Amino acid sequence: MDKLERTEHIKGLSRRFRKNPTETEKIVWDLLKNKKLKDLKFRRQHPIGRYIVDFYCPKHKLIVEIDGLIHEMQDQKDYDEARQEDLESSGHIFIRVRTEDIKEDSRIIYRKIEMFLKTIDM
Repeated sequence: MDKLERTEHIKGLSRRFRKNPTETEKIVWDLLKNKKLKDLKFRRQHPIGRYIVDFYCPKHKLIVEIDGLIHEMQDQKDYDEARQEDLESSGHIFIRVRTEDIKEDSRIIYRKIEMFLKTIDM
């Protein structure tokens, strides 16, 4: 698969993921869409290179990832770690939140993003 085919494949996957969000992704998207948080623009199921991230704020190169049970499996942990290292090496910043934590208190997303924003406002 050449680069153009890979790019089109990733774009198609991200469209499919946007059409079929998990319950937790729906909750988070409802909190972030339409610049509801600090007037920040977020995208969901956004392709970055060869990866698709759950939520992305281009202004700060901020990636918000929702980690469900599958992310506890060793193969997935290894993939997530390598993917995160790759994206961080190009200046992206990660916030990871467990599905269980969002279900318990969805506003945890706001608190984590606000904590990040305080670190860059210093």
